[in-house]
Order: sequence, then C-alpha cells, then structure tokens
Amino acid sequence: MDLLDDLHARGLVHDSTDLAALRARLAQGPIGLYIGFDPTADSLHVGHLVGQLFLRRFQLAGHRPFPLAGGATGMIGDPGGRSDERNLLDAETLGRNVERIKGQLVKLLDFEPGPFQATLVNNADWTASISMLEFLRDVGKHFTVNQMTSKDSVRSRIESEHGISYTEFSYMLLQANDFRHLYETHDVELQAGGSDQWGNIVAGVELVRRRLGNAAHALTHPLMLRADGHKFGKSAAGESVWLAAERTSPYQFRQFWIQTDDRVIATYLRMLSLRPLDEIEQLVGEQLAAPERRVAQRALADELTSMVHGPAAAAAAGEAATVLFGGDPTTASGAALEIVAAEVPGVTLPADVQGVRVHEMLIEAGVAKSASEVNRLLGQGAVRAGTRVLDADGLLRTSDLLNGHFLLLRKGKRDFAVGKLSPRG
Repeated sequence: MDLLDDLHARGLVHDSTDLAALRARLAQGPIGLYIGFDPTADSLHVGHLVGQLFLRRFQLAGHRPFPLAGGATGMIGDPGGRSDERNLLDAETLGRNVERIKGQLVKLLDFEPGPFQATLVNNADWTASISMLEFLRDVGKHFTVNQMTSKDSVRSRIESEHGISYTEFSYMLLQANDFRHLYETHDVELQAGGSDQWGNIVAGVELVRRRLGNAAHALTHPLMLRADGHKFGKSAAGESVWLAAERTSPYQFRQFWIQTDDRVIATYLRMLSLRPLDEIEQLVGEQLAAPERRVAQRALADELTSMVHGPAAAAAAGEAATVLFGGDPTTASGAALEIVAAEVPGVTLPADVQGVRVHEMLIEAGVAKSASEVNRLLGQGAVRAGTRVLDADGLLRTSDLLNGHFLLLRKGKRDFAVGKLSPRG
C-alpha cells in the first residue's frame, strides 16, 4: 500500500488540491512538505499530534518534513475557530516557546543528518525583515478582499459582535507567504495541515503559482475530535493535555488515552498509531469483542506515551497505574513508585518507621478525618501498608517500605497515601 492509500485507509485525507497530481509527484521521488503551528504556549498539546505524526508518516516513506514554528504568525493568531481575538505575545515569549517545543519535536521526528532529515523552520526568520510596502506589493496584490472574506472563519468573525481586526485579517497572507518562501528556499512543494486550515493553505498554493509560476500541492487531514465532537486544543472541554511532562505528567498523559471513549478509540488508533493497519484492525476487533479489557486504549496509550516521553517513562507510568488500580506494589520499580508518590497525597516519614503508628499519617493525607476513624478502619482491617493488612494498633515495620524507602498506605481500593524516606547519604 502506497503512502496516500495508507492515509486514506486511516481516514487522514480530508481535502487535496489535486490528489492524482500529488500521487504522480510522490512517485517521482522525495518531496519537501511542511505543517505549521503557532508557538502560543511553551508546549505542543495532543491536538498537534495528528499533524506532527502526519509529517512523520511522510518521513518514514522517504520524504523531507519541515515543521514550521510561527514565530511571526504567532504574534497575530489565526482567527479560525475563535469568536474573539487572541492575546498578542511578544517576540521574546514566542522565541522561548519555540525553543521548548524543539525538544518535543525531536521525539516525534528524526532530525539526524540524512536525506530525509526533519528541519525546524521559524517564519520570524524571513518575515521580520519585510517592510510593509514590500509585503503589500509582493503578497497583498495577489489577493482580493472578496477572496479573503469568503473564508468561513473570517466571514463568521466579521458577522460576530466582536468583528475582526486587520491584524488577524492579514493572517492568511502571512501564511501564504510562508509557503512561497519555503518553496523558493527549501524546495517545499506540499503544505499539509488540519482541515480548518484549508483556506490558508490554498492561498499559499495560489501565491506560489502567481509569484513563481509553479504548481504546489495542498493536503489536509481531519481534526481529531473528542467523543463529544469538540476540537482538541489548549482549552478544549475545559482541560489541557500537553506533551511537556512539566504540564501533563507521563502518567497523566498515559491515563488520558487509557480513558478514551470506546466510541472514538478506533478512529484515534487509525489517526495516531504508527502500527500497520492490519495490526490496528486486529486491536479494534479485540476491543469490540471485549470492551471492558480496553485493549485498544492500552495499546495506543503505551505507544504514544513511549513516543512522547520515552520507553522508560511509559513503562514506569504503566507500572504506577497497576499499583494505583490494585496491583501488587512490592514488584514496582523505584521510578513507578516515584510516579505514585507524585499522584497521591504525601505523608511525612520519620527516619525510622519501625514501631511508628499510622494515625497521624492517615489524617495528614486526608484518608481519615480523626483518630477515632483511623481506629475504626484499623479494626476493620481496611488499611494496608504495601500488601500487609495493618493490625489494630497500626504499627509500621521496616519491611513495609517498598524499594527501600517508599511507604504505600491504602484504605480500600482507591484511597492512597505515600511517604518517602530520603536516600541515605
């Protein structure tokens, strides 16, 4: 199966300027392609994964990806999908965001020197030096106002109570000029992106044709939507799922995919997984046969967590989940227990736990409200230290420590507290 057929089968083709022409061009040899993102935060989020992995699929097929950071366009913001204007960011903030995102892209694309090397470009590098008169003469004259206002996102903003500023109105022209520049300087012949970018992308195709007299290609993929139909983003549905571990921990990232709604997991697997399609369809079949096992969710969670955070972090996150959902904590690694300690309330441990009562610890962690409640729980055999059911006296033993310096206290199946001994010097 060739690349375009594979993309079709995965549901990753939404619009194209000329799919037959693109297929013919791909058959001739490697092509340069780009997808842009505006660095309005210091991390990509899961909504960016479809696009960045789109570039990865082309790279694996022998083509040259150019992820583009919108250091210039990020100062303005695309009006698409918004009812009001974005907060404008300064160049220093955008530059800092680009540097942070570089580290995330390295995990998704191959930047090692070679014929298919990924190259990160920043449109601030070629936009900042253009004068207003040059821009109006070389770019603006190739577009009519009628053409620009026919774009759905622009028209809806014009008709809204807030309207649209000239700043955001110019976004399409800036993006079009990016394609022209990359075509001239890096032989980039294809711009890809989400379906909501179609108007901006074809504007770039048109500018390449008008300015350079050459044919360029456009290809968009569907947006990844939540089960409720909302778009993923920095604030979609009131939550954010970031690729940066400082914003969304590897454990939380993995759990996000584990909790994926059954209604969309097959779509997510096809859109995001780099597995062959036959493996994906096998997973989908197993999921349909026994949805309670969450086979498809686990497969996608492990693959994406390994891709974004590394295999070691993914394995530790999986171990931590096993502990937190009732598994044997005595076999968990130190890395997994560190994750558990970060996800549940912490308690203060003395230097030596032998003979220490757990009463204050359980109250400190919010597992119990009072000493009398602790006594009742201990009397019912409802509190464990590791795997050991604590006696009514609630006394700890040195052997209760996991991995040498973790204490895991558990009430029932879901209420945890973790204490950690400082490593001995």
